[in-house]
Amino acid sequence: MPANQTPIAGRVIGQPPGRSLDLVVIHCSATASGKSLQQGVPGAAGYLNAAGVIDAWHAARGFRRQPADVRAFNSATPSIGYHYVIDLDGKVLTGRALSEIGAHASGFNAHSIGICLIGGVERDAKYTAAQWVSLRELIADLHEGLSIPLAPPKRIPTALGERMFGGVCGHRDVSPDKNGNGLAESSEWLKTCPGFEVRAWLARNMQPLPDQIYQAAE
Repeated sequence: MPANQTPIAGRVIGQPPGRSLDLVVIHCSATASGKSLQQGVPGAAGYLNAAGVIDAWHAARGFRRQPADVRAFNSATPSIGYHYVIDLDGKVLTGRALSEIGAHASGFNAHSIGICLIGGVERDAKYTAAQWVSLRELIADLHEGLSIPLAPPKRIPTALGERMFGGVCGHRDVSPDKNGNGLAESSEWLKTCPGFEVRAWLARNMQPLPDQIYQAAE
């Protein structure tokens, strides 16, 4: 594991070797809000936490980490495309090391970090209060450690397609900007993930709206 990274979220200081990171892309697992992905019982044979389940999904899609990277960091998840997974209880699970290119946002993976919130299948997603707190803290840590702006990324056209850099966005925000106004609007989205407007969330000091907080039925 690179010396400037930690095995848990937070306190990441400095750019990882071989990568220049300037973009964070927030995703969802596209499962029902508040529904656990955990399989089995912790400590028992066959148990998979949320990151382990997503790793199995990504393996089925043909995703593969480099063997040397698997040996160095999180050998139990050899396929996962995300760098972080935020579970319902707010626990932040690591996937790929920050020094590894992810497999989460085609065309933007080389310089980005992928974060996946469990849940979010609904067009207007709800996440637990603990997930919102952990997302805010993780983004703040990445801002402090890697100087990634707490703002929507800049978007510019290039000869090889659009480039987005210098900020935080949702997966739907990397959809093609067909009308050239600098934003991926709802009519242009390729998917609704992560189910909330990251731009507005950032403007509220990374605070969710009341109706974006999942409450279990009593």
